[in-house]
Amino acid sequence: MSTRSSSSGGQKPEEQLSSSSTSSSANPPSPSPSQRYKLIFYTPTSALERVKTAIFAAGGGTYAGEAYTSCSFESTGTGQFLPIAERGANPTIGKREPGEENYRLERVYEVRCEIMCIGDETTRGAVEALKRTHPYEVPAYEVYRMEDF
Repeated sequence: MSTRSSSSGGQKPEEQLSSSSTSSSANPPSPSPSQRYKLIFYTPTSALERVKTAIFAAGGGTYAGEAYTSCSFESTGTGQFLPIAERGANPTIGKREPGEENYRLERVYEVRCEIMCIGDETTRGAVEALKRTHPYEVPAYEVYRMEDF
């Protein structure tokens, strides 16, 4: 399957995004519904509402031409990590072994949250909001470009 389209002048989707976002128009066009991204992140339940609120304020979670806002999907699970102190880890959640410099393997009940973002700029703003409000030193997140078929 080809990623090129005859209506795009032979540009790949990522090239279309960059060329459309550098428009010289005083009122740039609104993002096309085809410029959809899914932001997925993991957070302790205690921080979920704060992080989602910041992402929604940045424009994430708005769908169907703004007919729906604050949209997300959440599922729960257990995350695990082992902070390495000698490599600079300074975890929000983490306990050291008694009398040791090393941390214990941590297992944390977390929420996986998925939020649709429309447009490159909105997606970047949503990721910035996530990083600014997430309690972890390094939040785990993923961004995927969504395709229409």
